[in-house]
Amino acid sequence: MTQAAAPSPAETPAKPVKAKAALNARRSFWLKQLHSWHWISAAVSLVGMILFAATGITLNHAAQIPAEPTTKEATATLPAPLLTRLTDFPAETTDPVPAPVARWAADAFKVQIAGKPTETTAEEIYVALAAPGGDGWLTIDRSTGEAVHEKTTRGWIAYLNDLHKGRNTGKVWYWFIDVFAAACVIFSMTGLALLWLHARGRPSTWPIVGLGLLIPVVIALLFIH
Repeated sequence: MTQAAAPSPAETPAKPVKAKAALNARRSFWLKQLHSWHWISAAVSLVGMILFAATGITLNHAAQIPAEPTTKEATATLPAPLLTRLTDFPAETTDPVPAPVARWAADAFKVQIAGKPTETTAEEIYVALAAPGGDGWLTIDRSTGEAVHEKTTRGWIAYLNDLHKGRNTGKVWYWFIDVFAAACVIFSMTGLALLWLHARGRPSTWPIVGLGLLIPVVIALLFIH
C-alpha cells in the first residue's frame, strides 16, 4: 500500500501563521476604529464634560456658595395705537400678545415675548420671562398701557448651574444635552473596549474598573438613606 507523503517542514506552520496574521489584522482594525471613535467623541464632549463636572461640584456645594440676587426694573408706556389693539385681545387667555406688541417690547426692554404664553386678565397682561441663573417678568396694564419689566440675576455660578440642570434653557440647549450625553456614552464605551483590548498587558485594569463600580455602590447602600 502506498503511503501519503508527509508534509514538508516548510509547509507545516503555514496555517497557524495565516491564522495569527488574520487575528492580528482584525485586532488592528478594531483598535483603529475604537481609537477614532474614542478621540472624536472626546473632542466633541470635552468642553461640555468639563462644564458639567465643574457645575456638579458647585451644585453639590450650592448652600456654601454665596449669591447676591440683583434686580433691575424698567418702565415704559405702550403707544396708543398698540394699546387700542389690545381691546380686541381676550379678557382671559394664555395666548401670546399680538406680534406688534411683542416687537415693541423687544425694542423697549430688550426682551423676547413673541410666542410666549401669557397670564391675561381684564386688567393686565403678564408674561413670565424665566431664564437660567435668574428670573423675570413683564406686565402691561390694559387700561393705561403702562408696562413694567423686572429682571433678577443671581450671578454666573447660578447661570452655569441652571445650564447643568437644563432649567429655563430652551429647546436648543435641551437637544444639546442629549447630543452631549450620547457623545459621553460613546466615549465611555469605546474607552471600555480599549481597556478590554489592552487588559492582557495591564493586569491592574479590571481591578481598577471594578473599584470604580464598587465605591459608588457601597456608598449608595451604606450611606444614602
